[in-house]
Amino acid sequence: MRTGTWSAPRRVDIIGEHTDYSNGFALPFALAQRTVVHARLRDDGRVTATSDGYGEVEFPVTTAPGEVTGWGAHVAGVAWALARSGAAPTGADLRIRSAVPHGAGLSSSHSLECAVALALTGLHDRDLDRARLVRIVQHAENGYVGAPTGVMDQMASLYGEADRAVLVDARHLTAEPVPCEFASAGLALLVVDTRSPHRHADGEYGARRGTCADASRALGVADLRDVTDLDGALARLDDPVAVRRVRHVVRENARVLAAVELLRAGRLREIGPLLTASHASLRDDYEVTVAELDTAVEAALAAGALGARMIGGGFGGSVIALVEQADRASVGAAVADAFRRRGFAEPAFHVARPSRGAGRDR
Repeated sequence: MRTGTWSAPRRVDIIGEHTDYSNGFALPFALAQRTVVHARLRDDGRVTATSDGYGEVEFPVTTAPGEVTGWGAHVAGVAWALARSGAAPTGADLRIRSAVPHGAGLSSSHSLECAVALALTGLHDRDLDRARLVRIVQHAENGYVGAPTGVMDQMASLYGEADRAVLVDARHLTAEPVPCEFASAGLALLVVDTRSPHRHADGEYGARRGTCADASRALGVADLRDVTDLDGALARLDDPVAVRRVRHVVRENARVLAAVELLRAGRLREIGPLLTASHASLRDDYEVTVAELDTAVEAALAAGALGARMIGGGFGGSVIALVEQADRASVGAAVADAFRRRGFAEPAFHVARPSRGAGRDR
């Protein structure tokens, strides 16, 4: 019986949140923490998936949206999307292990979906190109799970490289490696898991995506990345909410490209203010932060971080702080102290390092 093991990393975004929804730019990288799928081929048209801590689901490869819910929908959605792309699996048994808690803002669902997509295609000796897999995973999220996600997460997972960030161009579906060696520069990218659960069940992501699409049509551009005169564009919008959303997306795209140039020039410390500006924009213009995220950023900056911002979709999750390696402990202690004083859950910390992307392990 044909078997194999495939894995896909979680991701963290240096900068560029909510811009891929408007076919813009983002700058994530793959993490060392991975989702691992041990897979065995079966030919009876059934898929079983077992995950530590989440239980087991079973479904036919002919599954349709709504038939599998919860965490299993991410697995079933991939099988469904593969079938709709002409690469339907005959069946499989999947055993899933994951190294990062769900809900930390580190793209757990996309890591799972990428690993499952590679396993289901690998078992059948189908070598789909990575751009096609990106769209399959997005289709699984949008069409089966019902989440209006973009392409940044799976691009980082599928195209990641050690010591490289990934410049994602969501319009053209390209991924360009960018040197990103924080450790050799004496720096660390500290991730603060605020332990704040995501609170976006009321469709806030979709609402923002819709507002940006409506604004693009009102401004007569294909995507907000095509706006060249921001002040003029904002003056043409009557809705103050649209003004804030557009301002975030256009400026965030510019921050991504500015960060790429600094990284290429080896000026890593200088991206700090871009991170902080990104967080302020996500807080004030895109309005996706919560008190835990804002507190973590404020405490990290006050303790000497060079820059800090929320990561992930927002409404909970994690923060990254660019710090001198010598300051990791003191910045972490300052954030933990601020959380104690506010009565928040105790945060967790780890250092993010650009790592290899998804692939077959054995």
